[in-house]
Amino acid sequence: MLTLRTTFDLQKDVVSHISTKDDTARRIKAEADARFLNVEKDGSVLYSWKGSTGNTRIGKYDPSTKQNKLLYTFDKEVFVSSCSVNKEETLLAVSLSRCAKTQDGLQPISKCRTLLIEIHPQNNIKVLKAVDCRIRVQFLDPETEKKNVRESHLLLFAEDGYIEQFHIFLVKQEGYRVVIQNAERLVKDRVAEEFSWVQWDVEAQRLFYLASGEKSMLKCVQFYPDCNFETLFELPLELATSLFTSVRFTNLGYDHYNAEELEDEGMKLMVFTSRTGSMCVCYSHPVQVNEDFAYTIAFVHRGYRKTFCVSLQGAPAPRARDLLFLSLDYYIVVYLPGHFLHFINSRQQDVPCHSLFLSGADARLGQLGPGSVVLTLPDTKLLDVRSGMVYRAEISHTAMLDFLCRSRLDSQRLASLHCMLVYMSPDPEVELRIIDWICDDVMALENFDQIQEFILASLYRMVYQQSLSLDRVLPYSSVLERKPRHFKGYWEELQWNMEKMKYFEAVPNPRYRTSLIQADWSRLLAEMNSEEKKHANNFRHIEENTKKVLSMVDTWRLDKKVVPLFQEEDQQQRALIGLMVDKLREHLNRHLPRLGKKKIDVLVVNYVAKLLELLRHMLESVWLKYQLGPHVLSFKQKGGRAEWAVFHVMSRILEAMKGLCLPLPPGYHTLLSVLGVRCLPRHTFLQYVDHGLLQLTEPFVSRLMTDLDNSDDNEKLKFSIMKRLPESMEQKLFQLWDHPISSACISRKYVQGLLERQAKTKGSVFVERSTSGLQPEFLPLTYLTKILSNIESQVLNPFEEQENVDARFVEDTALKQTLILLGLEEK
Repeated sequence: MLTLRTTFDLQKDVVSHISTKDDTARRIKAEADARFLNVEKDGSVLYSWKGSTGNTRIGKYDPSTKQNKLLYTFDKEVFVSSCSVNKEETLLAVSLSRCAKTQDGLQPISKCRTLLIEIHPQNNIKVLKAVDCRIRVQFLDPETEKKNVRESHLLLFAEDGYIEQFHIFLVKQEGYRVVIQNAERLVKDRVAEEFSWVQWDVEAQRLFYLASGEKSMLKCVQFYPDCNFETLFELPLELATSLFTSVRFTNLGYDHYNAEELEDEGMKLMVFTSRTGSMCVCYSHPVQVNEDFAYTIAFVHRGYRKTFCVSLQGAPAPRARDLLFLSLDYYIVVYLPGHFLHFINSRQQDVPCHSLFLSGADARLGQLGPGSVVLTLPDTKLLDVRSGMVYRAEISHTAMLDFLCRSRLDSQRLASLHCMLVYMSPDPEVELRIIDWICDDVMALENFDQIQEFILASLYRMVYQQSLSLDRVLPYSSVLERKPRHFKGYWEELQWNMEKMKYFEAVPNPRYRTSLIQADWSRLLAEMNSEEKKHANNFRHIEENTKKVLSMVDTWRLDKKVVPLFQEEDQQQRALIGLMVDKLREHLNRHLPRLGKKKIDVLVVNYVAKLLELLRHMLESVWLKYQLGPHVLSFKQKGGRAEWAVFHVMSRILEAMKGLCLPLPPGYHTLLSVLGVRCLPRHTFLQYVDHGLLQLTEPFVSRLMTDLDNSDDNEKLKFSIMKRLPESMEQKLFQLWDHPISSACISRKYVQGLLERQAKTKGSVFVERSTSGLQPEFLPLTYLTKILSNIESQVLNPFEEQENVDARFVEDTALKQTLILLGLEEK
């Protein structure tokens, strides 16, 4: 599932370079003995090798330029256990192990000397330490705007349990010579003492160490650009005392001469931080025979800790040194070769279903095997010590897609879907594959809705990178519905996150739930359907929200209009869009006022616009998948398998959005109803309408009335649809249907309107009966005709917007209807 991309290959990037520079070394390539030493902040790799004359050399590989540079040459063979170079490459710090075997084959006697070497000129060396314990060295590399830095600062880590910082001031002589000023009296500070484990964070220039004592206390020291330092916090950990019999160094290079002597003590500890203000402390528990393998992840930024236990099913107890912790920022990866690969969501760790646990053939980490000696490096990199390879770990899109399609557990499908939609960068190909998966398995799963998850996770991806606090107030998963700024530095961000955690824990339900809009939406619908317009100002405000959103949507992908959406008014969806903007803006202003009203307004409008764009993108993908064209909008032929498949997907999208009370793009209901007429039997279509699954929009009914002829079946369908329309829409659409039924309805409405007007006027209209023999003797019809003629002569425009309606037309229609009712004439 994780792939490893090579960023450094000792054999290819270093040994091949050595061979080309030294003819003798080319002949004895196997004896080059190149060894990885350390990685500096800029990613450059320090290494050592034995030259052609048997001396030891130290070089540097720059990954940005892919160039090697010789830093220093010793005049004899030495054993380099630790090494670091300052940023200006004027000073080199080296720890040497003195290994000399006696002739009788006794164990080697190991002592350590720590040297400070001036690179320009060479061979000016100062001995910093000469002790019988291991020493690690590391130059500080603070971010500074100074161009000519005349001082360097070196950290020295001693196995005896103390850390010192040396302040080294430099002077420039003869225009090019950089030498140490007052080399005999270097200033130094004691940073820490009495510790059993230490980890250096080269990226952020901070160190963590485990203080020795009755309680396991994790302490953090931050180094600043002026190279002052401060102990920022102490974090108690529930660890057994005296965990390590010797000091453990993490992220301080690799000691090839002493690592094999260290015993595996059944525990591993790592700390991971990120620029977003998160901090995770990962540690394994002592391995016991015939017991579950256990490890704990403490999410410091959330005030939350979780311990995991994995049954190894009778397998031999693994070594803790084989366990690998890795940070991908969004995930903490725990890998035990040959057993499991665990992706733990560090953002939403309170919902375990968004984490992914893999075993068997899926639990692989690239080409690394159980026999590899692997170190974790900053920036999601790994070092395979034996091969000298540095890799960058990345989640494989292909493997994750394959896993999504073949998984049978809902938890695995949800976790892999969330990983691809949120963690991985937006990839059009991946999105298309996911939409294909949704189309092929469109029925809602037992524990989550794929369409809802696709929409919410995609929207979450847009916002979580802007501010970590946003992911506490916006939905990121459909599971939540089923389960009733920029700062100057890392520490400010971490403190802000912890303060927000206290706030969110005190406030009930801080996360916005889409279902909360349901009550307001029901009231708004009732107002829209009411003939009384009492809340014109409120409607105007909501419409302004909608215009902002739709103006954003209309600017996206104008060159690709595959699906005819956003081409009609659709007052209901416009109202829901505006209402969602209102409620979401109100929610963010209540819980995150520090973001500011302007930023929140932009976030909310973009969020709702992205929602509509995602829905259009889904529909476009589905239409292209099934190769639908403009013929879909015609009622003159039945839909085939492709139309039926699209209708099914669109129905599921409608169901998912209604379940979350989220708006749909204007025109969605019209398109779905058109497909419904083409794909469903007529009685089934009407049942869908009666149950609210399909809506009879004005554009849909207009197209239906004009496109379908007046055959018996079509006449029944049209009449059934007209009877289900609201009265306001019915009168307008009857004008489009050339049929006696529509003529009768128009006449009745016309007469009703005239009589209502007459009743409101003063006085009465008395019409005397004419004695002319030419008048028809059907008295009710004669009387009605004379009343209408009299009223018609008194009104300037009696028909308003109804065209081609006059008294003669009404008379003929009424007479025809009367004859039909009396059985004297067929319809």
